[in-house]
Amino acid sequence: MTARIVLLVTSPRLPAGLLTAAAWDALRAYPVFAAGDSEQAEALRRSGVPVTVIASDPELLLAELAGNGEAVIWLAGPTGDEGFARTLGLRLAREPALAELELMYGSWDPPGARLLDAVAVMDQLVSPGGDPWKRAQSHRSLAPYLLEESYEAYDAIEAGDTDALREELGDVLLQIVLHSRLAEELPEDEAWNVDDVAAGLVDKMVRRNPHVFAGARVTDLEEITENWDRIKKAEKSRDSALDGIALSQPALALAAKILQRTHRAGLDVALPTDDGLGARLLRIVAEGGDPEQELRRAALRYADDVRAAEPKNVGGDE
Repeated sequence: MTARIVLLVTSPRLPAGLLTAAAWDALRAYPVFAAGDSEQAEALRRSGVPVTVIASDPELLLAELAGNGEAVIWLAGPTGDEGFARTLGLRLAREPALAELELMYGSWDPPGARLLDAVAVMDQLVSPGGDPWKRAQSHRSLAPYLLEESYEAYDAIEAGDTDALREELGDVLLQIVLHSRLAEELPEDEAWNVDDVAAGLVDKMVRRNPHVFAGARVTDLEEITENWDRIKKAEKSRDSALDGIALSQPALALAAKILQRTHRAGLDVALPTDDGLGARLLRIVAEGGDPEQELRRAALRYADDVRAAEPKNVGGDE
């Protein structure tokens, strides 16, 4: 039987020692080698699995294999030891009789695991010795950036550019992670962190979607919306249907939101009838649609017409 070298790769984003049953079986059956100490190696040693540190040289590992017979395990480091694996693979491709190379995943990143990296990187940036600019910010000083990044994500959606949207959402996420890290520096009775943000979001999603998480029966999207509004109203204990509207949003969007809330509350309140510009605009918004989006599109079309009407530079670069 051909000898085996098992390249064991694990996720550095999961707790050390949290491995598959197959990985544990292999670790207990064969000698384990690694290029250096790591949290994973320490966890294995605490569980009774010896880990021997050697230089990341394929010839040294092949020598260990020759002395141990059936198989050896190479415990890859947090970055996966890709260079070592590539060199070892080329060596065995030249002399396949030496050993078979087997890749085994002892653990792998769950969905969302890279969010842990974002939190860790931001923590380093805001901690002493990190980025002075970020350390000097506050929730108030960052507020314009949160709006700017959100608008840039909106522009990507309007343009149908999903690659740009991915990048812009990353910038929005940066703002969320930065705000959350700065909140850790607040007085103890006011402080919170990114886990508190995520926990609140998870609780809200579960509470407000009983048709998914609690077996509630719904017949259509309208009933789902009604349930959402009813649950939200019970949570917030608001005195008015208009409570909670973001008053700092653009005026057209604000007007549309007020009219929408009024309609959903079943209220019949007459619109202003005077000839003032604001009253006329409000009546136009009440006609329906997304006024903010419609005006934006109309303005951009007009901007294109303006550019087309502008004199062209016929002189060239001479």
